[in-house]
Amino acid sequence: MQAFKKMIGAGILGALMLASPSYALNMDVGHTLTTDSPFHVGTQKFADILKEKSKGKINITVFPHSQLGGELTMIQGAVAGATDLFVTGQPALNNVVKEYLVFDVPFLFDNVQQANEILSGPVGDKFLDILPKYGLVGLGWFSAIERNVFGNRAVNSAADLKGMKIRVIQSPGYVESYKALGAQPTPMAYSELYLALQQKVIDGGETTPDQFVSDKFIEVSKYFNMTHVNIHPALLIMSKTRWDSFSPDEQKMIREAADEAMAYARDYYKKVYDDGMKTMAERGVTVVYPSDLPSLAKATEPVAKKLIGEAPDGQQLYDALMAAKQKAGK
Repeated sequence: MQAFKKMIGAGILGALMLASPSYALNMDVGHTLTTDSPFHVGTQKFADILKEKSKGKINITVFPHSQLGGELTMIQGAVAGATDLFVTGQPALNNVVKEYLVFDVPFLFDNVQQANEILSGPVGDKFLDILPKYGLVGLGWFSAIERNVFGNRAVNSAADLKGMKIRVIQSPGYVESYKALGAQPTPMAYSELYLALQQKVIDGGETTPDQFVSDKFIEVSKYFNMTHVNIHPALLIMSKTRWDSFSPDEQKMIREAADEAMAYARDYYKKVYDDGMKTMAERGVTVVYPSDLPSLAKATEPVAKKLIGEAPDGQQLYDALMAAKQKAGK
């Protein structure tokens, strides 16, 4: 609470400082990942494009490795006006933007390409339009992120997950989905997962192919299972307080730079995804494509219904996603 009060105080101070033209044109953007991650590459590209478009007038400094705080801290900071910009995966937004619970619905998208196509269109704009009432402005979508189960067990059907201790994102939809699949979702800091796998305290986790390799889980896991129970969005977001400090022309410039940078970041994600899959093959990890994927989807249907009911306008938003999915590529 004390930290949040300080954050609000910083937001008030920041609002006063916006009167200074030099201050108003310099911003910080934070994310939680490494400097070779799509989050960093995308935000640095955004900074470079915007600097060029504005002829050096608008400058952005990128802070990786949670230097501006974890995702929740950055979200709260942006709402309070104390954080300029941040990148986050959608699950971290659920506590603030309840409508985004819909994205926790298991098996919402068939694959990353389909998710990106949908989010780059009118339905994606519909979800971005929700953010301003929470004090946030969505500038664009990074690539959607496919999360797959890895560990010491091959997963071909829901039966193979029974009793499996899995570290999952601590978002209600994720926890409930894996419970419905018969697994034991286990709370654990991501930083502790490698050692827990090494010591066989836990059976597995779920992550993306690139992070599976870069975070060295490839050293302590035999199987990478293409379950993609969840494919969640990631966003570049600005504080509405900060956004409102820019002129309409500057806002247009910022959006154009974000559009270009997000397209670049989506291409980069595909590259590191493909590189991760290639490295697994070279290192002898068994990549499993579940033979009975429908059994996983069926087991999680009650969770999907529950999440849609809990999200404000959940049915309407879910229906919009499904309508777009019918038109999108497979």
